[in-house]
Amino acid sequence: MDNRKEKLKLLGKKIEKEVEKGENPFLDVPIRNLSNVSYNPKTRMVTLGNKTSKRFLFNVAHIRKFVQTIETAAATKELIEVDKHLNLRQIYYKLKRTLPGTQINIVDEQEETNKAVEDLELITGLSREQLHVNAGKAGFAAGKIVIEDKGDTIDWSKQGSGGWAIPSNVENINFKKVDAKFVVYVEKEGEWETMNESRLWDKINCVIIGSKGQATRGIRRLLQRLSTEHKLPIYVLTDADIWGIYIYSVLKYGSISLSHMTESLVIPGARYLGLTPEDVIKYDLKKHLIKFEDVDIKRLEEVAKYPWFKDDATWQKQFKIMRDIKGKVELAALTSKGIAFIAEKYVPEKIKNKDWIE
Repeated sequence: MDNRKEKLKLLGKKIEKEVEKGENPFLDVPIRNLSNVSYNPKTRMVTLGNKTSKRFLFNVAHIRKFVQTIETAAATKELIEVDKHLNLRQIYYKLKRTLPGTQINIVDEQEETNKAVEDLELITGLSREQLHVNAGKAGFAAGKIVIEDKGDTIDWSKQGSGGWAIPSNVENINFKKVDAKFVVYVEKEGEWETMNESRLWDKINCVIIGSKGQATRGIRRLLQRLSTEHKLPIYVLTDADIWGIYIYSVLKYGSISLSHMTESLVIPGARYLGLTPEDVIKYDLKKHLIKFEDVDIKRLEEVAKYPWFKDDATWQKQFKIMRDIKGKVELAALTSKGIAFIAEKYVPEKIKNKDWIE
């Protein structure tokens, strides 16, 4: 039997047996917060601990989440059986209904089903993608790579101005040809479009991958596969602000929210290419400063204390510059040096000069 179906069936049988015995059925859910997450300096990864919490059916505080998780398990079992996929929004609508004889909905907001899917991942040890649940597409790629995806052969160098749209699930993609020296990942769609229009991927023989802010799980997994399976260095390009540095941190070390997925997502060898706070001074971009708000200052102090940053002199220097200039600068500011400066000068020269932060 399919291992995924077996795990879901075992979960159902466990609940069934507890009901038959007159017991209060419960789910054992691993805890995802700071008390159960730690940083391993040897592996350079955020890892989830062994603490769990019990969620009981016959408990007023637990029953809603309990039912939502079981309903989600039933929906994913059906998806696996028919070999079809639904995205997170569709799962929400599949579960959204009113219980007979009541005015109570199983779910009211999509965030509830999103959390139920995450809980199911934790309980079963299966990823969302293995459960046939996808998220939205929010990434794009270009470069000299040829893949096979569900029988279709796709050449990333021949996808026009929009590039190849990165799907939520990249597990079954087969790399048929990889002719690139490294990957440049950029958090901004506009900057990716400039690099693609300038054919940066062709000029310096790289792959360019972009997103709209924080990288989705599909993008993170794709980057990791290119790093581990094809030994391509990953360079990260973000705004010169604490939120951009956090995006890099998540790619390289992991995060609390996805600590249960760390090994399949993190890229310990990722390098921060920029935009760095030092670059703001070097390229005379201070006139483009966006003044810090209280939330930025608070986040800066939090990130600066992360275990992998707090004793790193290079990063602490960047944080100090951010405090001194009291503001952030977006990648778009590089256009003041030339419309395609980021593709024609900034990225190529920084890589050539090995001007990155490990």
